[in-house]
Amino acid sequence: MAFSLHGIHIPHRKNTADTPAITMEKVAKVIIPMGMHIGAPAVPVVKVGDAVKKGTLIAEQNGFVSSPVYASISGTVKEISDKLQSDGRKVPAIVIEADGENLVEESVAPPTVNSREELIEAIKKSGIVGLGGAGFPTFVKLSAEPEKIEELIVNGAECEPYITSDSLTMTERAEDMAYAISVLQKYLGIKKVIIGIESNKKRAIASMKKLAANNSAVKVATLPAVYPQGGEKVLVYHTTGKVIPVGKLPLDVGSVVINCTTLAVIGSYLKTGMPLIEKCITVDGSAVNEPKNVIVPIGASMADVFEFAGGFKEEPKKVIYGGPMMGISVTDLDAPILKNTNAILAFNEKDATLPKETSCIRCGACYNNCPFGISPVAIEKAYKTADTVAMDEAGAEACMECGCCSYVCPAHRPLVQTNKLAKAMLKEARSKEKAKEDEK
Repeated sequence: MAFSLHGIHIPHRKNTADTPAITMEKVAKVIIPMGMHIGAPAVPVVKVGDAVKKGTLIAEQNGFVSSPVYASISGTVKEISDKLQSDGRKVPAIVIEADGENLVEESVAPPTVNSREELIEAIKKSGIVGLGGAGFPTFVKLSAEPEKIEELIVNGAECEPYITSDSLTMTERAEDMAYAISVLQKYLGIKKVIIGIESNKKRAIASMKKLAANNSAVKVATLPAVYPQGGEKVLVYHTTGKVIPVGKLPLDVGSVVINCTTLAVIGSYLKTGMPLIEKCITVDGSAVNEPKNVIVPIGASMADVFEFAGGFKEEPKKVIYGGPMMGISVTDLDAPILKNTNAILAFNEKDATLPKETSCIRCGACYNNCPFGISPVAIEKAYKTADTVAMDEAGAEACMECGCCSYVCPAHRPLVQTNKLAKAMLKEARSKEKAKEDEK
């Protein structure tokens, strides 16, 4: 797998870069799914009719790779039922109706941390997961043996268009980040911290350099403003020169990657004891009246958040979680804000209408612009013939689904979508092969 030293240049459209976050304090209800992380969904520990407050535990961790869930508002549990998520899974969700009191759970207090074990246990109980990507439970990453961790890489790249919530974290919550770093250094033996930021985020860079000036272990790596700079494997490569093999994790090469907002929330939790119950997100897009950054209770509906941002200036044709390159489309504005939601974008018909697809002209742009040097054209051909061996040889498993191939394709072919389907087909084929071997 070959890495490119560069990426693609896309319009940044950071319309909310200079707008401070505004707290959305009142919502009528929240719908909090139990599956807001990679791994097993949490298990509800409340029942319909229970009164809860901000920070009340409402669902327990279920297995090692899982994460607890807490109430984001005070009120009454009105419903617990299975609801369809954007990833196609049906998981239990807890509906809480607000009482308007904004009460805080009395047991919320800073955790006692005097050892590595106590730190990991505290972060486990906090409900903190990766807040910029797939929602991997953070304590799992930090549970690695200290001697295996060569550096902590803080992901502040924020390379997707529109999104500015992470940049805002680095300018407004540097003290929380600094505190988290100091605690991780003390109890996990972290000797080197690299904060990776794209060069177009001047205020964030200045803020992080000020942080680094007070800690000799911290280095700020100013990276080219190219996409997909924030991809985990790309970031590790561009900050350390290390290549993460296919199927491996950053820890396999001695790196632990944590999103900058995740780090800030760790710092805040260690100081206050308030678990993860809210998230700063960017609200933007051509259909949005007043683009802004909003601090939202987890579980608040998209509809309520868009309304808080002045509503729509025209009917949205497409609404997505995340950025336009890797975001997921939603069909219902009742869909809730999740732990790892960093933006919700709404686009008008002009911006949401895809160009007409035409035949491949064999230009090689998709291959030449792939950060991992794989060939989407070869994967597409293998997928259409259900040739899983050819898919594997073409590097389908290595695809990070960044969308560079689709973006640069002059024929406007849905290459990244096909890559996703190919990966799913390949995974299913391997599962069947393993099942056959287990039967022998």
